[in-house]
Amino acid sequence: MKISVIGCGYLGAVHASAMAKLGHDVVGIDVDGAKVARLSAGEPPFFEPGLAELLTASIASGRLRFTTDPAAAAAAEVHFVAVGTPQTRDGHAADLRYVNAAIDSLFPHLSPGDTVVGKSTVPVGTAAQLAERVRTTGARLAWNPEFLREGYAVHDTIEPDRLVYGVENGDEASVAVLDTVFAHALELGTPRIVTDFATAELVKVSANAFLATKISFINAMSEIAEAAGADVTQLADAIGHDARIGRRFLSAGVGFGGGCLPKDIRAFTARAEELGRGESVAFLKEVDAINLRRRQHVVELAVDELGGSVVGRKIAVLGVTFKPHSDDVRDSPALDVAVSLKGLGANVVATDPKGIENARARHPQLDYVENLEDALRGADLVILVTEWPEYTGLDPAATWESVAGAVIIDGRNALDPDAWTAAGWRYRGMGRR
Repeated sequence: MKISVIGCGYLGAVHASAMAKLGHDVVGIDVDGAKVARLSAGEPPFFEPGLAELLTASIASGRLRFTTDPAAAAAAEVHFVAVGTPQTRDGHAADLRYVNAAIDSLFPHLSPGDTVVGKSTVPVGTAAQLAERVRTTGARLAWNPEFLREGYAVHDTIEPDRLVYGVENGDEASVAVLDTVFAHALELGTPRIVTDFATAELVKVSANAFLATKISFINAMSEIAEAAGADVTQLADAIGHDARIGRRFLSAGVGFGGGCLPKDIRAFTARAEELGRGESVAFLKEVDAINLRRRQHVVELAVDELGGSVVGRKIAVLGVTFKPHSDDVRDSPALDVAVSLKGLGANVVATDPKGIENARARHPQLDYVENLEDALRGADLVILVTEWPEYTGLDPAATWESVAGAVIIDGRNALDPDAWTAAGWRYRGMGRR
């Protein structure tokens, strides 16, 4: 099919490249000329495993191109809206200016029979409002939320774990179009749920709210475990064997971050309050509070381990991205910890395999080094806050040779406490004995 993708950020660039890989004729449209130039040259403006190869191959096939000209959408029959919905500057609600701008740019180029497909994460009720505008052109609107995991986005786009179509009642034409777009995934047996706009919008934010709640629950248990002398990792193993609970997302640590979970649960809360049902998701405020509290806890552990003051002490912070296999530092717990310790007077030296450039743009006051050995050399304290394989696979005995103080805070409970202790380290985990 002939497809346009409006917005070529993280979601849009991956989606456009994947759709071309699946055989569709795709044009990616974005207002950022520099971004379009990089994408056109086969250079992703962010790091995502496998994307550079996919992007290059899709452009070489002749099925993918990028432009800043919204008129390029006129040749397409399916238009995916994949722009961001950040948190508003003055509150917790989702900022829909980019979604509205994308629809505005599409409006003059829509033809009767076209299908506009929303992929952005929006407050429930947004699609119904947009559908009225789209309908005046003779086009249709559908909502197809994305469920991408950073670090696995290419796989999750080509082989999603489920497909959700939000359509107006009786709109079989949009269902047929989306079935054609996602024919590869459907042939693999991917579950497909056809529902209404509101349910489709709620699916994404509900999933993120549930995952955030599960993470904050085990982090709350880690606080109890520390006070009681228990081990939260063994606790998670034990309750995770219950099929009703499961072990995934029950790893205590410094908490979640990134561009989705934190802002999505806040926007969900704000929208529920607008609907007069704020009490239904009031618990999400505590989920958010627990998550933020974990970052401060790591800072407090660092101060405690260095005798009550970090002034002038070298602290090696391993990781600045919010998760491994990404260069995303948005709402990163790791970066928050580093900045807080710097503010307390520590000599913070941060390192990361992919995120240094983005971190430096946000917090130039920190010292960054590319080389892990440079970060470790002479450190009084080491803090692992992003579980990159380069850090979880460190040899404790060899690492001991580099530092001035053999103290490590494992902010992700990703290390073997016995191995590090046996090598002469003082090990502090999150909710571990």
